[in-house]
Amino acid sequence: MTPGARVAAAIEILDRVLSGTPAEQALTNWARASRFAGSGDRAAVRDHVFASLRRKRSHAALGGAMTGRGLLIGQLREAGADCPGIFSGSGHAPPPLTAAEVARLDRAVEMERNIVLDCPDWLAPELEAALGDAFEPVMSALRDRAPVFLRVNGARTTREAARAALAAEGIGTRPHALAKTALEVTENPRRIQNAAAYRNGLVELQDAASQAVVEMLPLADAPRVLDYCAGGGGKALAMASQAPRATVFAHDADPRRMRDLPARAARAGAVITCLDSREVAAGGAYDLVLCDAPCSGSGAWRRSPEAKWRLDPAGLEALCRTQARILDRAAPLVAAGGHLAYATCSLLAPENGAQIAGFRARHRGWRLFSERRLTPLDGGDGFYIALLQREENVS
Repeated sequence: MTPGARVAAAIEILDRVLSGTPAEQALTNWARASRFAGSGDRAAVRDHVFASLRRKRSHAALGGAMTGRGLLIGQLREAGADCPGIFSGSGHAPPPLTAAEVARLDRAVEMERNIVLDCPDWLAPELEAALGDAFEPVMSALRDRAPVFLRVNGARTTREAARAALAAEGIGTRPHALAKTALEVTENPRRIQNAAAYRNGLVELQDAASQAVVEMLPLADAPRVLDYCAGGGGKALAMASQAPRATVFAHDADPRRMRDLPARAARAGAVITCLDSREVAAGGAYDLVLCDAPCSGSGAWRRSPEAKWRLDPAGLEALCRTQARILDRAAPLVAAGGHLAYATCSLLAPENGAQIAGFRARHRGWRLFSERRLTPLDGGDGFYIALLQREENVS
């Protein structure tokens, strides 16, 4: 595909996304209908799509319209690309620029702060209150592509040995300070899932901040560990790697999210027992319960940019209610003296500190053991974690 054909494909996909189709679905549907597109073409089209989803407001302002065409004109303009050359109308390229589009390219575009930062107006006050002076740097960071991180499986190898194994297959990495197990991929990230180091369970794809959250957990003092909102099981696998003597259980309200976990655990050489809700309740008390709760995902908007634009006040309120219910249901599962960990990949106070304050107001006998917030300025995704300890003698 020519550069113009790739842009035309991205415009088509973005128009579908703007009309309500999830981006991954729109990309998959396009790829299935475009068998002529090679892997490089698909990657380039995907990059175009996600670049404009991360910067939807500013690209629309630069391009003059909240359409697929407007977003790509804005994207190319921002990059200093040859818009008239790409929008040539020849072959499979998009139709030529109109006179109005050419005129717009010739004049400066003034944008308000929230447009420059690609921040929804209604969320800006909440984010600014939570982040303070870091608001603008964090929002700027969320406009860029996220780094690719790997977690080294300490049960199988060391960080340096994993780096060497990856380097032998042309995958460059460097250690990252956020977690002792973290490697940032610097070369050929698209080779990872076919690499022997990945297939043999030496490494897993996992954000460095997510790894840092697991490192904060008191796993050495937790013989029985429950990942209560396990999803795909990334944190359960990390806990099993860091605490090989612990018995690790995984649960999710939708068990289908855990369907790949047994295979992932087998690849990593880990033993993780998946439980349904009845089995969790019947399993007795756990020394550590981790609730990686559903959230706005505001700390990970550069990975899932659609979430930034689809969240609304009603959706945020619904998420906060769900988070409170999860904490209330998880608390009775914690043994006396045990720990309840609450985590989100959110930057918003109502999902983080306010949830912990509300929980402690509803439940006696819990001590806030530790609390930490990470933002993209630390290198990985934005995360919040609070570690609560249940007092020994509370009736």
